[in-house]
Amino acid sequence: MSALAHATHPLSANSLPARPADPLSPILDCLAAVRRRHGEAPVHGLAPGLVVRDPTGWLPATWFADGTALPELLDAAHRRWNASPHAAAALAWKSYTYWLALPAVLGYAYARRIPVMSAENTLVRLHVSAPFLEIGLRRPQVAVLPGDPLAADPPNLGGVERPARPSGVRVVEDLAAFLKSTMVDQHLAPVLDALSARVRVGRRTLLGSLASGVGYALVRAHHALPEPAPETAKTLLAALGVDDLAEVSADAEVRRHTCCLAFTLPEPKVCRGCCVPPRTDRAAAR
Repeated sequence: MSALAHATHPLSANSLPARPADPLSPILDCLAAVRRRHGEAPVHGLAPGLVVRDPTGWLPATWFADGTALPELLDAAHRRWNASPHAAAALAWKSYTYWLALPAVLGYAYARRIPVMSAENTLVRLHVSAPFLEIGLRRPQVAVLPGDPLAADPPNLGGVERPARPSGVRVVEDLAAFLKSTMVDQHLAPVLDALSARVRVGRRTLLGSLASGVGYALVRAHHALPEPAPETAKTLLAALGVDDLAEVSADAEVRRHTCCLAFTLPEPKVCRGCCVPPRTDRAAAR
């Protein structure tokens, strides 16, 4: 276990400050560890500090959930990848789910503390160029376990006064179930339904990108995590109901069981870990 991971994991009860100034600080620490290891690309689709300070140019995620902003999303995807409608939808969704899941997955794996990624608490900014889109929070809301230092304590514990629980902190018994409720049921499921009503693309294909996004988030941060990435992946993928669509191997590789349709682009791409074999392999099999 890395010293950095140990220092911010709530299972180490005495290692966190009693009341961190920023409830998102452990998540930001993990993102910083990913940035140091892999550069800016794996994290550049997140607002600096995760919270959007100036909403100018940002769209409420509720507009994607109710379908209002989907024409703009799909048009941006078509311009970015010169893709067919169904491939543009699949690739836009892949980007959306990865950036949305990244801070929540790392927060769970690194510190058992997750930001609230509901549609009501999420903002989206389209870039077209890399990153295709950017995700940020309206407010620094987090969910924590009862043992987290942010959870409410008795007013006088051992003769020492403790401040009240900070606003925006929710104490839950099951973080993985809370993540499914807020990020999937209250956010991604409505986006998926609205997208499917507009473009013909399979739900399994789309949910496979959610599963792989969870896997890639864990793999890119595995060097900083207190527990093996494959074990955490199994827990989260099962909780989100997509454990049959991707897996993380013991050697920290993501293996998809569906395809994001990038191979259908004018300049075909086959992602690492894709279930579609490279063109040379397909030709050899003919």
